[in-house]
Amino acid sequence: MMTKPKLIAFDLDGTLLDSRKGLPERNRRALIAAGEAGIWLVPATGRIPAGLPEPLRGMPGLRWGILSNGAEIYDFEARKIVHREEIPLDTALDVLDYAESLGLPYDCYQDNWGFITEATKRRAREFIPDPGILDLLERLRTPVPELRAYLRAKGEPLQKLQLYFTDPAQRRQMLRELPERYPTLAVTSSVPFNIEINSALSTKGRALERLCEMLGIDPADTVAFGDGSNDISLLRAAGCGVAMENAEPAVKAAADRVTGTNDDSGVAMVLEEFF
Repeated sequence: MMTKPKLIAFDLDGTLLDSRKGLPERNRRALIAAGEAGIWLVPATGRIPAGLPEPLRGMPGLRWGILSNGAEIYDFEARKIVHREEIPLDTALDVLDYAESLGLPYDCYQDNWGFITEATKRRAREFIPDPGILDLLERLRTPVPELRAYLRAKGEPLQKLQLYFTDPAQRRQMLRELPERYPTLAVTSSVPFNIEINSALSTKGRALERLCEMLGIDPADTVAFGDGSNDISLLRAAGCGVAMENAEPAVKAAADRVTGTNDDSGVAMVLEEFF
């Protein structure tokens, strides 16, 4: 086991948060103990700043965030992006045109906010079975008449695209097909019914390495937790990569160790060894 880390990076959904999207008390206490010991606490998530759970806000040691799957490093104290890697608009529109041709629902993050076609948002319950994820979409997506037209008119790059699936076989096929069709993009997933798309330069692992460089920390002195394919680069970049017991098999294979499930406060199980 590594010595006490200088930075702890953690995914949220399926990792730090339980299945109801709450922060277990044991995890909360473990993070506070680490933060009070002078350790940086870094959410590494597909969410945007507004999606940070309230119990984490103001927690000691929590200043930096790796957000939108690494598309940005965010300074919560200064409320600004300190580094970004985004999808060029023309590439994003090509992906959305393709998704439209397949009849797939989609949305995006741009300028630290979510946008979605109005008609798609109205039927979100049809393709989002998780109440917690549905709540995030309802709160953090502004409906526009037609998303592609809105993005064309705005003319700016995007942080992240999300595609949604009701057919698992189609999702598996797209996880194979999209990286071949769009080699400049990173194609991952955080829940069993979505695909998340970022710039290939935008991964949680690359963002962790950049943040460590900013803070003068050796990545070997970090520990990271995750459960989805969008966490694999994060676990590989950290000195100790920890997969949750509920993680996908590929995530466990990329990790240095496996802890308990997100519902059993698996993050705290590891942190209690240090703090």
